[in-house]
Amino acid sequence: MTNLFEKVKHYKEQNLPFVIYSKPNSDQTIGLFQKDNQLYGLDNFEAKGFVFAPFDQGSTCFIPKEFSEIIVAKNNYEVDDLPFINNTLIDDANQNQQFEELVEKAIQNINLNLTEKIVVSRKETVSIDSFDIEIGFKRMLSLYKSAFKYCFFHPKVGMWMGATPEQFLKIKNNKLKTVSLAGTRLINDNDVWGEKEIKEQQYVTDFIVSNIIQYVSSVDASKPYTITAGNIQHIKTDIEGTIASVNDLEAIIKTMHPTPAVCGFPKEPAKDFILKNEQYNRKYYAGFLGELNFCFESNQSLLSDLFVNLRCMELKDTTAEIYIGCGITKDSNPEKEYIETKNKSVTMKNILNK
Repeated sequence: MTNLFEKVKHYKEQNLPFVIYSKPNSDQTIGLFQKDNQLYGLDNFEAKGFVFAPFDQGSTCFIPKEFSEIIVAKNNYEVDDLPFINNTLIDDANQNQQFEELVEKAIQNINLNLTEKIVVSRKETVSIDSFDIEIGFKRMLSLYKSAFKYCFFHPKVGMWMGATPEQFLKIKNNKLKTVSLAGTRLINDNDVWGEKEIKEQQYVTDFIVSNIIQYVSSVDASKPYTITAGNIQHIKTDIEGTIASVNDLEAIIKTMHPTPAVCGFPKEPAKDFILKNEQYNRKYYAGFLGELNFCFESNQSLLSDLFVNLRCMELKDTTAEIYIGCGITKDSNPEKEYIETKNKSVTMKNILNK
């Protein structure tokens, strides 16, 4: 992967946009290196390239395939080969209290029948002496093989890295695939899912099925099953259907984003609560990203392969800001929800620490 990371280093020094990414269980990393520093938006959903979209507020960034050099490299590194990176959590003594109060507000909103589920979030700031993109990315490749791993940089947006377990949308040969992912527990917890987590995941499934049905001839949903993502587990349902036209891609994306897995249900009142009460800008956390209308591995058919931007962090000069959230229902416990966010933060901390 020497040539790929030499290119990454050169582009970062020149302040030019790039993205490198590796798909779930793939043995290769793909890099798109934009040939200018322009901030392209997504004005045309027929465009081919890599999209990086926010949760709500902010610019949708697009790296056009036609204006980029593509480099592909093999993944062949293990975590034990990588050096130690020092980092220190910058503690906010009131952070747990503030988050638990936010959870209480969400529960009150649900009890008033204004919503059924709200996904609330926060961020942790980690102090880092330095950060090496190559080491951090290789660490993700080794630790999170089943996730979508990426590093995205644009001088007008900043640098983001993540290892997300959640597919947002995949379309190939008029076949649409997506997933319903929710509910969280540590790997060593009880093997039986609680009613709260089961209901939370069902909200996501119901939302997706009811919203894509207008664009597909039929919808098939698997039975819910458990998946592992880093040190935690989720409930997952695979959903697919046949779409009438790829021209519906824009409408499908706008209908589904943000899903109840990152926003809540019903979508609009849950989103309104988030924007009014979280008191910070999620930026690209809980947005979506990935290949739009192209696939390096399959140039023979139209493909959009998009993921939800979870388990991610924003890298600055001396800090890493880790974004984490959890789904709230009427059965939620504020203290336990805060602990859940702490557990989720480990995914990114593991690539900063050995």
